[in-house]
Amino acid sequence: MLELLKNAIERLPVAQRNREIINLPNLVSLLRICVLPVLFLLLLSPGKMMSLLIAAFFVFAATTDFLDGYIARRFNIVTTMGKFLDPVADKLIINTAMILMIPIGRIPAWIVAIIIMRDLLVDGLRSVASADGVIIQAGMLGKQKTVCQDFAVSALIIYYPLFGLNAHAVGMVLLYISLLFTLASGAEYFIKFHRQAIRK
Repeated sequence: MLELLKNAIERLPVAQRNREIINLPNLVSLLRICVLPVLFLLLLSPGKMMSLLIAAFFVFAATTDFLDGYIARRFNIVTTMGKFLDPVADKLIINTAMILMIPIGRIPAWIVAIIIMRDLLVDGLRSVASADGVIIQAGMLGKQKTVCQDFAVSALIIYYPLFGLNAHAVGMVLLYISLLFTLASGAEYFIKFHRQAIRK
């Protein structure tokens, strides 16, 4: 995938190549990725105030998810690099946060494993479909899965009671709901792929 992206960019004229890489939507995606080092503070099993601070950075990254895509569409600067960076930033932020919470006991490892395996399978499926000239669009279930994961991970990072609510308990409930969306949206991708294969 990286090799295909590299070849596509190298074939562009220099001026167009620069626009492909250096533009506002891509900078927003890169800014979101820059939040990753902050998430590694979770390995220190932080207290309440530090957990809130880390959660604030995560929420910033999650809520600006829509911003890069919106800017790209609004100002007609959709690029190959942007199409690559946006989903990569999403998965890096969410999956890294979940993985880092396993050693400190804030999230079950088996749930994280299922979510990551689903992402890898779906990405592989979409790559195979793309190679055959078939584009499998993200469905509503996939978008609901992402939103639910964002809320779940935010609550799990906060962890400690907040405003009279047990943040960890709330996060676990949302995590189980997002797991259902994860499995359902994964099945939806495979059904779409199967239907497209039959049509061909």
